[in-house]
Amino acid sequence: MSARGAEAAPGAGSVPVSVSGPGSAPPRPLFGGCWSCRFLSGAGLLMAAVWVYQGPRNLMRKGIPPSMGAIAQMCFAAGLGAWGIVILADPVGTWRRREP
Repeated sequence: MSARGAEAAPGAGSVPVSVSGPGSAPPRPLFGGCWSCRFLSGAGLLMAAVWVYQGPRNLMRKGIPPSMGAIAQMCFAAGLGAWGIVILADPVGTWRRREP
């Protein structure tokens, strides 16, 4: 038995699991930190938000009052747009902690 927990029996075919400690590397960003991946994902989400928002917007242009479903659809589109902006801006990946 090791200090971290039980070990697998020899020949069990298990893959060793690495445990992250204080000296381990920081986790990779979700999209790998590559600008083209972030741009493609963020722009795709923004375009999806515009497409989802167009449905209720066209109905309201005709003078039809929005239903609860249309309002929910607009809120969902706002969430998609916000998600796209967050992916494009990458606020977590650019943040650096100041040393005291």
